[in-house]
Amino acid sequence: MSKRITTHLSRTDAVMAGVVAAAGPYCLEPELECTLFRALARAISHQQLHANAANAILKRFVSSCGKEDFPTPEEVLAAPKRKMRAAGFSLAKIAALKDLAKKTLEGVVPERASLGKIDDDGIIERITQVRGIGRWTVEMMLMFQLGRPDVLPADDFGVRNGFRLAYGLRKMPPPRSLTAFGERWRPHRTAAAWYLWRAVELSRAGKLPPPAERIRLPRVKRRKARRKRAH
Repeated sequence: MSKRITTHLSRTDAVMAGVVAAAGPYCLEPELECTLFRALARAISHQQLHANAANAILKRFVSSCGKEDFPTPEEVLAAPKRKMRAAGFSLAKIAALKDLAKKTLEGVVPERASLGKIDDDGIIERITQVRGIGRWTVEMMLMFQLGRPDVLPADDFGVRNGFRLAYGLRKMPPPRSLTAFGERWRPHRTAAAWYLWRAVELSRAGKLPPPAERIRLPRVKRRKARRKRAH
C-alpha cells in the first residue's frame, strides 16, 4: 500500500518525489479503535493548551466523571459544571463538551458503523455543527482516527509551511491555491499532507532537497458572498 501511494505521488509531482525520497516510507497509522466521541472530546480538551496540561485535565475529568473509564456522552451531560470546572475545563470548553455529548446522542455525530456511507465532506458538515469544532479539527480526525486517504488540510500551518519550504516559495501558499495544486495528489492527499509535515522536519535537519522544478501556484478567485435581499 505504502509503495503504491509513494509511487503515485512521485510520478505526478517531481518536487514531492524528492520529499518522498528524503523522508522515506509513508507510515501514518490511524487510531481506528477510538470512538468519534472520545476523539472529539480530546480534541476540544487540547484546544489552545499544551499537551501535558490537556492530558492532566482529562485525567482528572475521567477520574471524577468517568468511573475509571472515559466518560460516556450520558455521563458528560449529567456531570455538574462545578466538577468539570474543578477538573480544569473553561466554561467555553464545558459548553462545547456538553454540546458534543448532546449531538452524539442525537446522531448528528455519526457512529463508526455508519461512516462508510458518509463521504469526507458529509462528515465535516455534520461534525462542525458541534460547538467549538471547526473544519481543521474534523480533518485531523478524518486522517488520524478514521484513516481517510484523501484529506488535504489546506488551512493547516504545518502543511502550508512544508509546501513553502519544499517548493522553494518565498511566501506561504494561500489555502485555496494549495487545494487547487493538490488535485494532482488525489486520491492520496492524506499522504501528501503527511510528507509536507515531514518537509518541515527535513528542513530543520538540513536534509530537505532543493525543489526539482519551479512551480507557479494556480490563482483561485475568491467567491463573492451573495447579498441577501431585504424583505
